[in-house]
Amino acid sequence: MILADSHVHSRFSSDSNESPEAIIETCITKGFKYAYFTDHHDMDFPVNPAQPDVDFQLDFDTYIDTLFNLREQYKNSIEVRIGIEQGICPDVASRISSLSNSYPFDFIIGSSHLTSLTNGDPYYTSYYDGRSNVEAYREYFSSEAENVLLTDGFDIYGHLDYAVRYCPDQSFEFHFDDYRDIFEVLLKRLIEHGKGIEINTSGIAKIGYPHPHIEILKMYKELGGEIITIGSDAHIKENIGSGFENAYDIMTSLGYRYYTVYKERKPEFLPL
Repeated sequence: MILADSHVHSRFSSDSNESPEAIIETCITKGFKYAYFTDHHDMDFPVNPAQPDVDFQLDFDTYIDTLFNLREQYKNSIEVRIGIEQGICPDVASRISSLSNSYPFDFIIGSSHLTSLTNGDPYYTSYYDGRSNVEAYREYFSSEAENVLLTDGFDIYGHLDYAVRYCPDQSFEFHFDDYRDIFEVLLKRLIEHGKGIEINTSGIAKIGYPHPHIEILKMYKELGGEIITIGSDAHIKENIGSGFENAYDIMTSLGYRYYTVYKERKPEFLPL
């Protein structure tokens, strides 16, 4: 059994209303050994006027205090581990390492929701204006490869092919070979810097398979990658642990024998 969902959001993320207590109780009910919190923080995130409350700025002091109290409250039932999902783009990369070392995090997911503060988010159709879908994806993946060289303030890179969720052309298909060269660079850099990746099962509902694509997971293993966390990217308690059977099947089919959890920013390898 997979003992932790390593990517979960609570009301401390501006795109979730779920209470931390409900998340912990759900993790206990599902038989997890650990309850992880990885709420959003995206420095200088450009707020959409249509969604002014979604700014992805985390109130660190309240967040840490709340989770420390809950860790003590639930210590006899489950281990609460404190993380964040830190947005990475070149504009803010130089500030991320300092922030990451300023708080007692167990785990930091680095995620690219933006290629830059001005280029925008693949979530929005404007990101694809004036170029082909392949070009838009290549820019996104290339920015991730650049980010690995710009900051050390994360442990694993989240949802590597996030951009694939949101292409406005619903008929367009992702073909790994169109981006193979970029992923080879990206994955080699992650491995060289001691960083892992995640299997993010939220992709199942959005694109029919977990992030990242199985060909990316295959390449990661062939290059010697070993650090993989498993997370649902849940924003409501009902989605915690969703799709984990699928993640387990993919990992074992590719020959992976372990998955990873983090404590005090150090990886712990657990058998599948």
